[in-house]
Amino acid sequence: MPEIEVLDKQTIDKIAAGEVIERPSSVVKELVENSIDAGASMVTVEIKDGGISLIRITDNGCGIDKEQVKIAFLRHSTSKIRSVDDLNSISSLGFRGEALSSIAAVSQVELITKTPRAFSGIRFFIEDGIAGELEEIGAPDGTTFLIRNLFYHTPARKKFLKSAQTEAGYINTLMQHLALSHPDISFQLIINNQPKLRTSGNGSLKDVIYQIYGRDVVKELIEVSFENEIFQMKGFIGKPVVSRGNRNFEHFFVNARYIKSQLLSKCVEDAYKLHLMQHQYPFCVLHLTFQGEMLDVNVHPTKMELRFEQPQLVYDAIVPAIKESLEEQELIIESTPLHPKKDITKPQRRPEPFEEERLKKIRESIREDTPYEPKYPEHSPQRVSFVKEKEPVIFTNTVKSTPSTCETEEKFIQKKIEDYVPQIEDWKEFKQREVKIIGQVFDTYWLLEYEKKLYIMDQHAAHEKVMFETFMKQYRTKDFTTQMISPPVVLNLSMTEADNLKKHMDSFTSLGYEIEPFGEDSYCIRGVPANLYGIDLKALFINLLDELSELGKNSTSDLITEKIASMSCKAAIKGNQKISFEEAKALLNQILELDNPYQCPHGRPTLVTISQYEMDKKFKRIV
Repeated sequence: MPEIEVLDKQTIDKIAAGEVIERPSSVVKELVENSIDAGASMVTVEIKDGGISLIRITDNGCGIDKEQVKIAFLRHSTSKIRSVDDLNSISSLGFRGEALSSIAAVSQVELITKTPRAFSGIRFFIEDGIAGELEEIGAPDGTTFLIRNLFYHTPARKKFLKSAQTEAGYINTLMQHLALSHPDISFQLIINNQPKLRTSGNGSLKDVIYQIYGRDVVKELIEVSFENEIFQMKGFIGKPVVSRGNRNFEHFFVNARYIKSQLLSKCVEDAYKLHLMQHQYPFCVLHLTFQGEMLDVNVHPTKMELRFEQPQLVYDAIVPAIKESLEEQELIIESTPLHPKKDITKPQRRPEPFEEERLKKIRESIREDTPYEPKYPEHSPQRVSFVKEKEPVIFTNTVKSTPSTCETEEKFIQKKIEDYVPQIEDWKEFKQREVKIIGQVFDTYWLLEYEKKLYIMDQHAAHEKVMFETFMKQYRTKDFTTQMISPPVVLNLSMTEADNLKKHMDSFTSLGYEIEPFGEDSYCIRGVPANLYGIDLKALFINLLDELSELGKNSTSDLITEKIASMSCKAAIKGNQKISFEEAKALLNQILELDNPYQCPHGRPTLVTISQYEMDKKFKRIV
């Protein structure tokens, strides 16, 4: 067995640095938090190459006295606490005294600082843990750190960094969190000489949200304020219309520190449970203030996790407070009449040119196949044949569907077909026979009669299945049809979202999207997959991008299959919507051409059946 030896100081410092400094954003976090603790009202962060080659952080805080400069770079040297008792009443962001020594162990550090009392500033260099001499220079009040060549002599750590753009995205996200946590401080972020973020520091949290997320989010905010004997909560929550596909837009700040908390996420999501679709998460920026003894912040080196002394009391207070705030607001997306009117019919929009052409083909093919008398009573039965036509009929939804009425999306589920429709021995023979269309009930289900059986077809599930198979065939053959849109949809993305879009651009292109840059982190969607009628195209795209950005998700191929099912659900004709006999016939012809016509992509049945025998038993004709 090798002999046990005590490690030298340089090795110890590098190991300690690995616990605190994981990537460039870790450096920015530690130094900006020091600036905030120093009382700065303005903080400027400038980076190059994702912060790997240069990080410059300038503040107008109190500065560091000349006698304290070298001490500041010693491990566990801090001005924030003096004893273990102080850990229970920490009011500063930093307190361990490890940041500067850890940064100096893995980079080349230059410090320029001046206190208001001093006549001149101090410049100090430290590299590889070896300190240089103090030099007096002219400088404004405050502190400037220049961090060069991060991890330059620890290649094992450097090779695990991501691309410069991705690392810059992490820093951008960090600065957004810092700006949201301290609206009274003006923050500026410059990346490769390009300004990316600037806040006014006027103390308005709503202004900071506007500067980060824009007008579309700010106009849908609800202010929240709550206080009891345990804690105080204030901030903003978003209306359901600005929900997203992941938790990246849930922002929690406890005692002005950004944290991730399963407890707080559960509180907010439970309060929204009746207002959001499955797999959607609310937008929120909430500031909570606790007494120090109610929290344990010394849980994780990044201080991004903490423990609550009384978690159940926190849950019991937050959930009703947010529910009450939501109930006080009008959450209807589109205006509706104040007084209901009788016999309200859904207005039909004028078909688009390509839809008009498809409807023309449908009508022509029906006239060729069967003599069609348009003046039949609405309830009269019609006979249709499932013989394959020369030209496939395409069922088109001519009534614009409201996105908010789309049924809740479900995960893929496996169910036995026998639970819904008995398997037919010879499906091809079945398609050759005539089936009587009896009519539509509840504006959702179509009644069909075939060989002493009553079949009930769900028009939404059936149309969703047809569209899913169409989309999947186009995806597999790389033959998606792109529908150009006018005006185009303009997206203002965060740096992280823009980076994710670039990574997955091929996936979007394969789905039929046509996307091009539109300046900085903005992109313009000029084309979308065809057949997406009545869908909020922007919301659908953002939702797909959110899910692609999630780490640990399924493979891109699986995710795209899931989103194709989602697109099919949203684009399909809805329940409670009248369609004509011609459209019902076209839909039947299409679904019966599928290999598996029984279920929609989410597992719901497209057809159910009741035999004449079962009907006779129900009516006691058979004992």
